[in-house]
Amino acid sequence: MKPVRVCFFPAAFFLTATLLAGRTGIVWPTPNTAFFDGKPIEAFIQPTASGIVESGLYGGVRNGGARFHEGLDLFPLQRDRQGEPLDPVFAVMPGVVRHVSTLPGNSSYGRYIVIEHPGETPAVYTLYAHLRAIEPGVAPGAAVARGQRIATMGRSASVMAIPKARAHLHFEIGVRLTDAFQPWYDAQQFGSPNKHGIWNGLNLMGLDPLDFYRRLRAGGVADFQDYFRQMKTAVRLRIASGSRLPDFVERYPSLRTTPVRAVVSPVSVVSADGVAADEVGGWEIAFNETGIPFAWTPLQARELADYKPGEARVLTVDEALAKQWRCKSLAVKTRGQWRAGGDLNTVLALLFGPR
Repeated sequence: MKPVRVCFFPAAFFLTATLLAGRTGIVWPTPNTAFFDGKPIEAFIQPTASGIVESGLYGGVRNGGARFHEGLDLFPLQRDRQGEPLDPVFAVMPGVVRHVSTLPGNSSYGRYIVIEHPGETPAVYTLYAHLRAIEPGVAPGAAVARGQRIATMGRSASVMAIPKARAHLHFEIGVRLTDAFQPWYDAQQFGSPNKHGIWNGLNLMGLDPLDFYRRLRAGGVADFQDYFRQMKTAVRLRIASGSRLPDFVERYPSLRTTPVRAVVSPVSVVSADGVAADEVGGWEIAFNETGIPFAWTPLQARELADYKPGEARVLTVDEALAKQWRCKSLAVKTRGQWRAGGDLNTVLALLFGPR
C-alpha cells in the first residue's frame, strides 16, 4: 500500500500527514498530527464541559450516555490573541461541496459544510461544523481536492457560541437516508422551517470516523466498501415496501447483497441473477448497532405474501449490539416478540415514507 502525503500549508510552512491507504486515500481534517503519531485521544479530542475526554468521541457519550454524538470533536492547536482558533480545516478526500450553511443560528452545527465523495464506494459524505469562517469559493457544486483548505475552525452554534476554551471542529462521515426528506420533515411538525434541504442533520447518519481511520491505518479495511461489509448486524428485518426502489439503494448500490435486474421488456431482463425490478416486493435489511442500513437484499413479492403493505417484521436481534448505546432504540421486545424500536422506526420512515 502506498503512503498518501498531503501538504497543508504551502504558503506558510509544510505540515505533512501520512496515512497508509489502500483504495481510499484520506487525510486528517485538521493540522494536528497526534493521531498519525500514535498518541492517545487526549492529544486531539475536545471533551464537553464534563471534561470527560470520551464525550468528544462518536456514540452514546453525552449526558451520561443518554445522548448520541454523531462524529468527533477535534480541538485546535493555534489561537489568536483573543483566544479564537486559527487552525485550518481540510477536505479529507476529493469530493463535491453539496451544502454550505453560513448562518450559525440556522443549525446546532453552527456554520457547516457538507461534502459528498462520489469517488468512494459507497459515496459517503463528510461534514465539518462549528466553523469560524468558510473559504472563498467553497460553495455548493464546487469540486474540492484532498487536503484542500475549506474553512477555519471555530465555535459557532445555533443558540450561543461555544466557549472559547472548547472551540473545536465537529467532524462526521456517513450516508444520507433519503431524497424525499422534506415530506417527512413537514409531517413531524417541528414548528421551524427546514433550511438545509436534504443535507439537514436529521437526514444524515454518521459512522464512527475514528474507528474507520484506525482500521484503515491497521490494514483491516482498504476502503469504505470493506468497512461497510464488515459491519455487524444488530437488527435484521424484512419490510413489504412494494416494487419501488428506495432512493437510498439507488444511490448506494454497493450496499445491495443481490442485484436488482432491470426489466427491458415484458418478457426479458438484463441479467440471469438477482430479482427482477418488477418482482421486488420488499427488502431484507441488516442494521448496525447505530441503525445504519448497511446490507440490502431484494425480496420477491411472493416471499412477503403474508405481509401487509408497509409492514416490517424483525427477524433477528443481537441484543448486546442493539443495546450497546442506551440512547438508541433499535429493537424492543413485547410479549416475547421483537419489533422495531423508536429510532429504527424513524430510519424506516425516512427510507420508505409513512407506513
